Amino acid sequence: MKFLSNIGKYFLMIQSVFGKFTKWNILKQLILKDIDVLIIGSLGIVSFISFFVGGVVSIQTALNLENPLLPKNLIAFATRQSVILEFAPTFISIIMAGKVGSYITSSIGTMRVTEQIDALEVMGINTYNYLVFPKIIALSLYPLVICASMFLGIFGGYVACVYGGWTSSGEFIEGIQLDFIPFHVTYAFIKTGFFSFVLATIPSFHGYFMTGGALDVGKASTVSFVWTSVVIILLNYLLTQLLLT
Repeated sequence: MKFLSNIGKYFLMIQSVFGKFTKWNILKQLILKDIDVLIIGSLGIVSFISFFVGGVVSIQTALNLENPLLPKNLIAFATRQSVILEFAPTFISIIMAGKVGSYITSSIGTMRVTEQIDALEVMGINTYNYLVFPKIIALSLYPLVICASMFLGIFGGYVACVYGGWTSSGEFIEGIQLDFIPFHVTYAFIKTGFFSFVLATIPSFHGYFMTGGALDVGKASTVSFVWTSVVIILLNYLLTQLLLT
């Protein structure tokens, strides 16, 4: 029953987020701060992981193409498909659930523990809108992070393959263009849009409704990461089933 109760509280929270709005001057500052922390602050780790995982995917593909009859451009084809369809939108979102989600839960949870949220409510501020709405708007820019991840993943594969001697530059570029379906990029960005909303709201929910003291903030962050990851994986399956089949 607690599980069903939490689902109900989550959707009521979403409804309240778009209720009474905070003054725009205050919201604008909160949105810009969250963009800096959640989006710009994540570019470094996302770029690093994307570049090297793209390189590893291309090398492992090259190692498995032992048949001399198979063209070398299949290495780039497999790298492109892996990065665009799954690695960039889904794998990076799981990593962001750990980085961004933990930050959101711990920051809102700390405000709950120190009774700052109660103080805001006493002043007549809609705390759902004040705390959660800026994060939803900030993470609406999350597809730009995924776009950078796609580029760096494929570029990492190119560097690893060409400079590692697995294939030539021309063959790799030919493989990137091989049987390209533009809708696959659209599908990846549709997924990313859903994931960005999940990344903003589920950690906020666990931070807002946490109970206990300062030690429970860490526990709430862990639970938040687990549930955010579960929802992302389930959404990934459902959206793939709906959009690609």
